Amino acid sequence: MELNTLGPHKDSVELTTHSVPVIYPNRGWISLLFRRLAAQKILARIQFLSLCWTLFLAGWNDGTTGPLLPRIQDVYHVNFTIVSLIFVFACIGFVAGAVANIPLTDKLGFGKTIVFGSLCQVVAYSIQAAAPPFPVFVMAYTINGMGLALQDAQANGFVATLKDHPESKMGVLHAAYGLGAFASPLVATQFSQLPRWSFHFLASLGIAVSNTILLISVFKLQRQDECLRQAGEVIIERTPTSEENTFRQVMRTRAVHLLAIFILVYVGVEVTIGGWIATFIIDVRGGGPSAGYISSGFFGGLTTGRVALLWVNKKIGERRVMFLYATIALALEIVIWLVPSLIGDAVAVSIVGVLLGPMYPIVMNQSSRILPRWILTGSIGWIAGFGQAGSALFPFLTGAISAKKGIKSLQPLLVSMMTFMMILWMFVPKAPHRPD
Repeated sequence: MELNTLGPHKDSVELTTHSVPVIYPNRGWISLLFRRLAAQKILARIQFLSLCWTLFLAGWNDGTTGPLLPRIQDVYHVNFTIVSLIFVFACIGFVAGAVANIPLTDKLGFGKTIVFGSLCQVVAYSIQAAAPPFPVFVMAYTINGMGLALQDAQANGFVATLKDHPESKMGVLHAAYGLGAFASPLVATQFSQLPRWSFHFLASLGIAVSNTILLISVFKLQRQDECLRQAGEVIIERTPTSEENTFRQVMRTRAVHLLAIFILVYVGVEVTIGGWIATFIIDVRGGGPSAGYISSGFFGGLTTGRVALLWVNKKIGERRVMFLYATIALALEIVIWLVPSLIGDAVAVSIVGVLLGPMYPIVMNQSSRILPRWILTGSIGWIAGFGQAGSALFPFLTGAISAKKGIKSLQPLLVSMMTFMMILWMFVPKAPHRPD
């Protein structure tokens, strides 16, 4: 046996036993491999945290409206129906974003599409910060809604394709949304009592600008598969399709529409509570201007539920646990409706937030199991974008009905929506495995 270090392999040592050579790699290659794997893990975490910041902004946006609604009504001298046009124009933007997401993703790719959505928000907040005339102020919600829908679709589609712990990451992603929605009312409630109330949107603008810079820096306007590959993800080949066939296949898939309608109602319930509960507490329960903090309690509960209940989801099963959460939340909503207690209502609203919190991530996880991979991103984009319209449609209906019946109609409306949501979930197909 002899050692030969003078052979052609500069980066290896050749050990010869009789005539059989054995090549041992140099430690430098092993070290390089480990450094590369470590760099990929770091990049994957940075990508995920960037998308969490995007969802934080989405939550911040949705949590802003409720505490500012009474002040907007006072400044512009409008009733419940007129002020609810905010939600109508936001709905137009959400639907436009949902429809445009698939062709934009095919033509521009993930990186450019999500940055375009972020830029839409920068424009919208720049307009709103100046407190323009009411028609212009409302039109900005359409631009904002389109931007939110595009970013929501891209972020959910990206995380749903990850191979390591996608369920937990989806929960954390939407906990970031809840965190933004929790923080926003704390700030908006303060601004609602100041002469320059619209300067709240300057805070929103700052977050939107930082979001745009972060998305450009991290994803570098690249397509989704390229971003995933750089982070060490295994890219599974997809069935080659044209843009038209992809859109058509998404539209023909029954499960996509069931999930989209469920998310439409769920988001409607979530944003209706966050948007109108402060007005309900002030007008019906006799609360003061600080009632806006109850919105923070609701969204704080939402954030907590999406992380703290992950183990419950795994223990009981995501499909079955949805019925448990919905039943308890429905019972608490009836208590809020029938028991006139200011403190009791505030506590119950927070617990409802905890129970509703896990639902959105669970739906996204179910989508990733039910739907084929080659339409997964487009389908989740449609589900998320179409669902965002619920954050505009149902709060508008609540405002329109409240203009005639009073804000006391909020609780029976929420009970009806929650019941309908439970019925919808019964028709969503079971999916233990995802077809590829």
